[in-house]
Amino acid sequence: TDRRPDGQDKYTISEVAAFTGLTAHTLRWYERIGLMPHIDRSHTGQRRYCNRDLDWLDFVGKLRLTGMPVADMVRYAELVREGDHTFGERFELLETTRRDVLARIAELQDTLAVLDRKISFYADAGRLYEQEKTEKAV
Repeated sequence: TDRRPDGQDKYTISEVAAFTGLTAHTLRWYERIGLMPHIDRSHTGQRRYCNRDLDWLDFVGKLRLTGMPVADMVRYAELVREGDHTFGERFELLETTRRDVLARIAELQDTLAVLDRKISFYADAGRLYEQEKTEKAV
């Protein structure tokens, strides 16, 4: 992202949308459901995001990629806002997600092995077909 130096880190919702690839609608929805912390507003009422908000959105994007349910992501955000005494519950949410990701990785590795065998079969069959076609032409 093309972030401004600290002290000048105020971004509009359209700038944040461009940085993150999220739509302005999604950013407003994240705020509405409690996934985002309080977003400062300008004197005209426009949202003014800061670098810390961009960092949080980057983290949220990573959580989305893990497949963590939105409800768990919102719960995690609530726990962060509640403070350090929620460390254990935050740890458990992340640890559960990690276990789920590792299980999916194992499933994907099994799937990849099947795909590799099929691709190898078709590559070999294609070579045999081309070889037979060449031999018939001679």
